Amino acid sequence: MLPIISIVGASNSGKTTFLEKLIPELVSKGYRVGAVKHDAHGFEMDREGKDTWRLRRAGAAVIAISSPDQLASIRRTDAEMNLREIAARFFWTEDILITEGFKREHFPKIEVFRSALEPKPICGPEDNLIALVSEDDSDARVPKFSYADFRGVAELIESRYLKGRKKRKLLVQLDGKPLPMNVFVEDFVIGGIRGMLSALKGYEDPGTISIHIRFGEDD
Repeated sequence: MLPIISIVGASNSGKTTFLEKLIPELVSKGYRVGAVKHDAHGFEMDREGKDTWRLRRAGAAVIAISSPDQLASIRRTDAEMNLREIAARFFWTEDILITEGFKREHFPKIEVFRSALEPKPICGPEDNLIALVSEDDSDARVPKFSYADFRGVAELIESRYLKGRKKRKLLVQLDGKPLPMNVFVEDFVIGGIRGMLSALKGYEDPGTISIHIRFGEDD
């Protein structure tokens, strides 16, 4: 499972500013970082009248816009995805997923705390709080770092969740949910797929293989 760390805190506590310092520190250590921001009130990336807005209004369930160096897509969902689903569907090539928000999820949390905004931290160890970023006195019972000590926070994350972690070579999803498997089964599935595909005309040894199977009424 991809390590997921949530940066939480009151509104305007400085979560995004701290993430702007933390993410480059993890990247400089050689890790591929994904990031997700939670918006409890909903969001709208399209603007009325834009081509993508018109295509979605026409009925497209998924729209995307592509350029030589970027790809963005917007997908309608029947319900909000949890972090485990988001990570499995969209971030399985990353080494770690850092989120802003998602304080109600069970993943490890680092809180940015300012006593001017809240009388006490909104999370505790019982909420899987692993560290506090603050200049204020508090009885958080977890390691505390100053706002400027993003390197210390990066080292904590690396030592607990990244160092020595073996990257998985295979992702299998059933209706979008990852299927756990041990290393033996993983190697067996990879070997079988490569063996079958290698017998097909046009096969060239790839860096990745993507297979999507849809079961329907005609199966």
